[in-house]
Amino acid sequence: MGSYTVPYVTERTARGERSSDVFSRLLSERIVFLGTEIDDGVANVVIAQLLHLESEAPDHEIALYLNSPGGSVTSLMAIYDTLRFVRAPIATFCVGQAASTAAVLLAGGDPGRRFVLEHARVLLGQPASAGSQGTVADLALRAQEIGRIRAQVEEVLARHTGHDTVMLRADMDRDKVFTA
Repeated sequence: MGSYTVPYVTERTARGERSSDVFSRLLSERIVFLGTEIDDGVANVVIAQLLHLESEAPDHEIALYLNSPGGSVTSLMAIYDTLRFVRAPIATFCVGQAASTAAVLLAGGDPGRRFVLEHARVLLGQPASAGSQGTVADLALRAQEIGRIRAQVEEVLARHTGHDTVMLRADMDRDKVFTA
């Protein structure tokens, strides 16, 4: 998350004042904010928040705000599968950027509930791969797995955008930026 202080908000209630961190306050309003690179730790927190909101009120909308450079594809798919699993309507908002895997989460919002703010950008690109060392057999297996993951990401995007996978593959061959 970088080196900044998480702000606290103070509310006045009938019982007096109550302070909480801003992310807890947003969660109480059914807003999940993902503002970092997506890794397993971030995915676990987002998934826990989605499941909590689902158990609290499964018919009320959950808003997922994204300002992320992307990250791990397996972490992305864990969050994406949870978005699709919960019964609550899902609205997604891009603030700042939704790059790479974060763009897939943006597309995972319900139809008519996906938004890109005026100065935000969405960047589509190939799923990243980790390292290129090892035996020829290891490299061949890694290349096969990267191809499988790429096809999986293309299928998810096709399902949510209405575009065919051939067009999406061409769009993802090089980084492509979309704006509001």
